[in-house]
Amino acid sequence: MIPEEKLQSVIARFEAVQSEMNADVPRERYVALSKEFSELAPIAAAIGKLNAAQREYEDAEALLRVRDMAEMAREEIVRLNEELPRLEHELELMLLPKDAADERNVILEVRAGTGGDEAALFAGDLFRMYERYASLQGWKVEIISASEGEMGGYKEIIAGISGRGVYAKLKFESGVHRVQRVPVTEGGGRIHTSAATVAVLPEAEEVDVEIDEKDLRIDVFRASGAGGQHVNKTESAVRITHIPTGIVVAQQDEKSQHKNKARAMQILRARIYDAERERMDRERAAQRKGQVGSGDRSERIRTYNFPQSRVTDHRINLTLHKLDQIVAGDALDELISALVAEDQAARLAALGDEA
Repeated sequence: MIPEEKLQSVIARFEAVQSEMNADVPRERYVALSKEFSELAPIAAAIGKLNAAQREYEDAEALLRVRDMAEMAREEIVRLNEELPRLEHELELMLLPKDAADERNVILEVRAGTGGDEAALFAGDLFRMYERYASLQGWKVEIISASEGEMGGYKEIIAGISGRGVYAKLKFESGVHRVQRVPVTEGGGRIHTSAATVAVLPEAEEVDVEIDEKDLRIDVFRASGAGGQHVNKTESAVRITHIPTGIVVAQQDEKSQHKNKARAMQILRARIYDAERERMDRERAAQRKGQVGSGDRSERIRTYNFPQSRVTDHRINLTLHKLDQIVAGDALDELISALVAEDQAARLAALGDEA
């Protein structure tokens, strides 16, 4: 049961925000109030529905004592016994503390791991899976940098994904993804195992991460690889080292040094922000059992078994026999939805333990 005083405090805050919005307030304050109002409005509506259902239940119980109305009241009680737990569960989920990064855009990094050329091909498959999934969600994908494998795929690819609720959907994809299949380079038909690492970093604003210029070492060098004669003539590539954390970002895909530096700073800021969030998550995880994965980049989270056409997520012990649809991005949402539901259940249980 949700404590009544908690529901009352939400309603009181909602009414206070409404009242202040109707007053003459500065524009900046009105914008902040509008954001809070949009967050509180659906919760207030859900509380209203729950309260209405509870009143209906009380009315039905009273009608049990009226002979001509008893049968109808019993039917109403059966219906409400199903509806009330559902309404309360929906409200509990709405009242869960929000992850401040859930609505942010992300920087997606996919890197080939063990397995040589096959790992690079698998990294390419994973990136296309996320690219297709993003398209289905109405998100925009922009490749920031890419290093292609010799036989296709990617040794490493970094992309920005922007849209509504991107991080909320993709945050559980970070970790080691393993593939079991017969590589195209394998003549004997033997199954090989290779891996790729995925990192999903919430985009950080300058206000989230303070970076002191004196903590940076910035090196410029000539870009290598495809790009024509230009790449050999100017030192347009940039490598930035954040000395306190040891995080290094190199960027050479843009033709201008200024653009490469801006891109590198964008990635650096996201990695520093993510590292700090990861540190805080580890501290919370020590106090809270049952969370979905540790967020550790070295954790093996999922296996894609091509011979058996199955995908297994090891964190929630879920196996789906629809590998082709998942790798195509069409059925990836089934896995993501299951992970989100498991995380919500774990956080609800943690709140119950604290209560």
